[in-house]
Amino acid sequence: MRGTLVFDGRCGFCTRSAGWLRRLDRRGRVAVRPSQAAGVLSAAGLTAEDAAASVWWLGEDGRRAHGAEAANAALSAALGTTLPLALYRVTRWPQERLYDWVAAHRHRLPGVAPYCTEHPGECG
Repeated sequence: MRGTLVFDGRCGFCTRSAGWLRRLDRRGRVAVRPSQAAGVLSAAGLTAEDAAASVWWLGEDGRRAHGAEAANAALSAALGTTLPLALYRVTRWPQERLYDWVAAHRHRLPGVAPYCTEHPGECG
């Protein structure tokens, strides 16, 4: 499983989470891209509103997911196992509620310098 995770590059918590995923992805299965980078939204067929509301997974197999499902799909790809997605399928409701809460409060959660702050030339 391979694909792209599109995240909010203006969010420190999101940038920290994306960095964590990159470190887990030792085989380079996941491209992690900020939604604000040139061409990312159009290539993904997403609107700015879509990207502002949620993280997105765009699988090479055509699978698209957002929210907790996207996070689990990216984790599954990075680790090379379907275990995170299998766990998501049996715990979908609480995971999505938790994701919604985190997304709503992400700018208050601990993070690092946002991707777009560190790479202003890449973000529009």
